[in-house]
Amino acid sequence: MGPTEVVNSILGSRPLHVEVLEPSPARFAETQAPLHHRLAEKLESFGVPSLYEHQARAFDLARNGKDVMVVTGTSSGKSLCYNLPVIDTCLREPVAKALYLFPTKALAQDQEGKLRALLPDGIRCGTYDGDTPSASRSAVRKSAHLVLTNPDMLHVGILPSHENWRTFLRSLKTIVLDEAHVYKGAFGSHVAWVIQRLLRICAWHGCRPQVIACSATVANPAEVFEKLTGRSPELVEDDAGPKSRRTIVLVEPPDADEGFSPNKETAGLLAEFAMNGVRCMAFCRARSTTELVVMAARRSLEKMGGDPDWVDSYRGGYTPKERRQIEQRLFKGQLRGLATTNAMELGVDVGSLDATVLNGFPGSVSSFWQQTGRAGRGQRDGLSLMIAHDEPLERFLVREPELLLGKAVESVSLDPLNRQISEAQLRCAAYERPIGPEEYALLPGSAEETGHALVASGDLADSAGRLFYPSHESPAKNVNIRGTGGERILLVAGGQPIGEMERWRALRQAHAGAVYLHRGQSYLVEELDLDRRMALMALAEPAYYTEAVVNSLVEVSVPLETDGNFLLAGVRVTTTVSGFVSRQFDRGAVIAESSLESPVETFDTVGVRIELPDLTVEDARVIHAVQHALTFVAPLTAGCDRNDLGSCWYVMSPEAMKPSVVVYDTAPGGLGYAESLFRRRNVWWEQAGDLLSSCPCLEGCPACLLSPLCESWNEGLDKQGALKLLRGT
Repeated sequence: MGPTEVVNSILGSRPLHVEVLEPSPARFAETQAPLHHRLAEKLESFGVPSLYEHQARAFDLARNGKDVMVVTGTSSGKSLCYNLPVIDTCLREPVAKALYLFPTKALAQDQEGKLRALLPDGIRCGTYDGDTPSASRSAVRKSAHLVLTNPDMLHVGILPSHENWRTFLRSLKTIVLDEAHVYKGAFGSHVAWVIQRLLRICAWHGCRPQVIACSATVANPAEVFEKLTGRSPELVEDDAGPKSRRTIVLVEPPDADEGFSPNKETAGLLAEFAMNGVRCMAFCRARSTTELVVMAARRSLEKMGGDPDWVDSYRGGYTPKERRQIEQRLFKGQLRGLATTNAMELGVDVGSLDATVLNGFPGSVSSFWQQTGRAGRGQRDGLSLMIAHDEPLERFLVREPELLLGKAVESVSLDPLNRQISEAQLRCAAYERPIGPEEYALLPGSAEETGHALVASGDLADSAGRLFYPSHESPAKNVNIRGTGGERILLVAGGQPIGEMERWRALRQAHAGAVYLHRGQSYLVEELDLDRRMALMALAEPAYYTEAVVNSLVEVSVPLETDGNFLLAGVRVTTTVSGFVSRQFDRGAVIAESSLESPVETFDTVGVRIELPDLTVEDARVIHAVQHALTFVAPLTAGCDRNDLGSCWYVMSPEAMKPSVVVYDTAPGGLGYAESLFRRRNVWWEQAGDLLSSCPCLEGCPACLLSPLCESWNEGLDKQGALKLLRGT
């Protein structure tokens, strides 16, 4: 069976919304100045006689020394936008160097293979990351013209020992940032500091490399580039690449009493596709659901007489050895199907994928297009399905598909001024080279203020007007750039480590009694030992999975900006994991509720408080319903994952003494999502009303108002009262 027949066999007569994106031809152009003849010959040998218009424009801008931001769609040939000017420069200037930054090791390894095939004789490249053998690192550093790495290695392995890179840095002509839209939230905020630390060190070594960045379509490309680099770019946004025919299917959940399980359906599609030789990638929103899907898909393949090893899973938390093994099987075409988190959302070339399945809305419109774009790359037709979950936001998107298919992509939010990130990064910068007053302009805007605060706390020393780090040991190794900081918990099964996770995540996913899933295996957590920073677990085969129940209290601490009933403010959040629920694997139905005694966690972040009209205690149902509606649509408005935001409601808030709803960034210090909600408050408020009015029910249902994670178990909700308030009637 082909992809369409497989879909029909699994989904039957389910309500679908089908959108067909018709193909379009490419548009070509010549560069203003010719490519070096050896590079032109290489392109000719690869069957690339002409460049797309956006590739030619990017080459011309880069050739003239401009900083460039290329923003085009998937499969548009973005890699040539930076490879061509870099290679051309190396051919004309034999000592020229370039540093390529990729957000993942998998993407760097994939790009290295393509790059080696494109490089003319005499131009060398090499990967320098955590998986590079120690014996090979010196050779890469000394002899490679093009070094491929990731922000993590730049942060912890290159910048702290930049004197060893003196020759390379003095000849550094170009810094490449691929997949720049990934640098958002805490990760992006750290990366902005890492890149500007690099540019500062380059200035010390006497060079000013240009920066070429590439990204999927984002609403604010110039702002993202400026926050990451401290520079203003020339934008290349007109995508002239060819478009294949792509069919996008939005699958509506059935009625709740039909035992619907999106994990089961995703697994069924993955298995059926594998049985029929259809190469498929299934994207899941969380690590746990990725494991659920691959386990169910393997069981289905066994029943159908197929090979369970045709499918595998890929996500964060695996060991480097496991990741490399999976990647190699994928690159070589040995896998027919892969269940993955957004770790495979990026432009890794996995060959010709026939289909993608999205196990729920991935959290942003940008991610939706990135994931659907993995099928049908180049001239090959593709099929993508989004299995909407039985949740209000996802039912809303299926009811109103233009919100997803016709909506412009969101802005990327990052905040290098986040206090915790700034303090951690400034320590790293001071270790690399003492910071003088003239260098504050080379670092994100809070550097001077943060530096004075660190001197006052004793973390930095001020001598002759320069800031010194008072230790010979680099602080970088203790700064995790993929989070806002904090300790990590080692996951141990049978005496052997199988992964790790942040402390806050462990409190939710690795508490005693939790079911932890890893590469198709189930583990039951026996103990979470916070003192030893270990979660001890054992192999098990429970017929359920678990979800934590988190309670929170939010207090406004520092008002920042106000407009009418909306207040943007610094807030203090106190949370505790009060218990967990156990759900059936297949149907997701709750089979047990358990309580927990967990430590109280307190952190400062940024939130939006919305004061509501004077309501009585009897109107608490209205406030609660408004909180649900605003929380459901907030990720759509802010362009973030639902886990990036938290919320609470008050009949009488302690500061305003009025009924209020508060929505806040869950990352300590805030990452710009609450600010985005505040800036788009009218759209946010309107979408919350649209969510409720688009559903025909009268009292509220799972399609519009009921939340599986409600701390009050969805008790006390007044849909009609909330709708009246949101509509202002």
